Amino acid sequence: MSGEVYILWLLSLIQTLSAYGADLSSEACRELGFSSNLLCSSCDLLGEFSLGQIQPVCRQCCQQEAQMESRKLYPGAILEVCGCKLGRFPQVQAFVRSDKPKMFKGLQIKYVRGADPILKLLDDNGNIAEELSILKWNTDSVEEFLSEKLEVYNTD
Repeated sequence: MSGEVYILWLLSLIQTLSAYGADLSSEACRELGFSSNLLCSSCDLLGEFSLGQIQPVCRQCCQQEAQMESRKLYPGAILEVCGCKLGRFPQVQAFVRSDKPKMFKGLQIKYVRGADPILKLLDDNGNIAEELSILKWNTDSVEEFLSEKLEVYNTD
């Protein structure tokens, strides 16, 4: 019964937010279960699964495909991870220990004692522009995200 109450509360919150046209922060979207890489075309599919009620909030959390095409490439990134904790994150471990990091220009793997896997995107001055936890990301997600944010070396 408490699950039903939560869903009703969530739906009323979503309707309230969409009624006011409030812009949602990336953190609020993440708490509502939406990915920061959500494409607006995915929101169109919600009706097929009888989830049309959450479509307005989905639209407030998504990125237009055109925005993705004109994406900003960062000159570098640092993937910080603790070597002793790496075994707890097998997907991140698989990425770090593979040849995939060599595909990305400016990507550094930095072993920091006690650190959970974090990805730091750097601006032109080498300062941190974005910082993301990649605790629950799989290998493909890490690779896809980096290919959108960093220059990829030609494999020819």
